[in-house]
Amino acid sequence: MPLVPSDDEVAGFQRAIRADRASASGAIKMETIQTIARQAGPRGEVVLRRRLGEGPSTEELIINGVFAMDSSETSTERLLGELAVQSGRAERVLVGGLGLGYTVAGISAKDVGAIDIMEIEQCLIDWAHQGVTATLAAAGSDSRIRFHAADVRLALQGSYDGLVGPWDAIVLDVDNGPDFLIHGENRALYTEAGLRAAYARLAPGGTLAIWCQRPAPPLLAVLVRVAASTCEHIIEVSRGERRLRYAIYTLSRPKDFFG
Repeated sequence: MPLVPSDDEVAGFQRAIRADRASASGAIKMETIQTIARQAGPRGEVVLRRRLGEGPSTEELIINGVFAMDSSETSTERLLGELAVQSGRAERVLVGGLGLGYTVAGISAKDVGAIDIMEIEQCLIDWAHQGVTATLAAAGSDSRIRFHAADVRLALQGSYDGLVGPWDAIVLDVDNGPDFLIHGENRALYTEAGLRAAYARLAPGGTLAIWCQRPAPPLLAVLVRVAASTCEHIIEVSRGERRLRYAIYTLSRPKDFFG
């Protein structure tokens, strides 16, 4: 089932995100916005900013003019990593999307041997090594992490040279969900074929985890067709005066699977 949002839906999501940020920070006119880093690339401009107001400062990532995430509420990104490695231990983890590094922070807190991060924007990897923010610096200095400047779909399809599964956990945090894509071509990740490819790269007992900025019933329906172990985790969070419902979807491969 295709999961392609209309232009009106995307515009609506972006307006809601802006409203959330304004609500969380109070009067937005009182904020000062600093550009921490900026890089023009083949998919558009990537901008890392810091918003300064009356409360704690907030980091914000904008990719090709699309809001990707900020640091005002990161509990669900960390929870994504925790749900992906529910046992607390994993030999290998594959992460699609570095972002501001909060999902990786949740994974790094576990007993994990190696973490492969597929990030299509080279500049985010560079900023991690440069330590432009504390969370990115933590990822850049973690000896267990290997960065790959490439589309995570290549690894899931088995066509990325030098990176072969299986993984004990695969985490997809490349978008705000299938109905709020950072790049339009990412919609292939959320098709049945794309999700089956991810499932096939899991080790026995491994878990696939996907972050969404709101519940996504069409995605849930596809995941259930892929694996009966699919779970929908709805998390309510506060951003200023607003209550939001984020979603994390997980499915696991049977431990005795050897096919």
